[in-house]
Amino acid sequence: MKTIACICASLSLLTSSLFAVHADEFTLSSPDISPNATIPARFEANTFGCHGDNQSPELRWSGAPSATQSYALTVYDPDAPTGSGWWHWMVINIPATTTHLPANAGALGDKGLPPGASQVRIDYGVKAWGGTCPPVGDKPHRYIFTLYALKTAKLEVPAEATAAVGGFMINANAIAKASFTGYYGRAAQQ
Repeated sequence: MKTIACICASLSLLTSSLFAVHADEFTLSSPDISPNATIPARFEANTFGCHGDNQSPELRWSGAPSATQSYALTVYDPDAPTGSGWWHWMVINIPATTTHLPANAGALGDKGLPPGASQVRIDYGVKAWGGTCPPVGDKPHRYIFTLYALKTAKLEVPAEATAAVGGFMINANAIAKASFTGYYGRAAQQ
């Protein structure tokens, strides 16, 4: 058992080291959302009592490891009052030659995505961008945008898979990741 524990600890350190090596080089950004700042209201959902445009922001990245064969993108709110957070967007099979997603690439139907890329069903129940929509009066929620460099050209995720399945496959194949966080809250009605 000690040998297995040592092997597991060594693999964990190796994985952490791989991500750390690329942390300074691999970057994800958005001209629409500044890191650690408030997300503009236009990215709010238009459901659950929210009235935004429900359009995904433009995203750009650079510095991925040379071994990258594809990318996957997630947007996650760990502060959602669900006990498990809330998946707002998940895109898989983004070609390795891609370095940005245009604004509203998260529209239904994958038309704004690069050829071969597809969206995974999120917690709103759709395969699309699902905008910010924290409960009124909650402290601003964190929205974590993460781009993963993957060691495989294609993730084999079933068409009706949940974001949990997509997340499992992404993490099993990640060689590096880059992320930033934006914040969004809705004030209590007067």
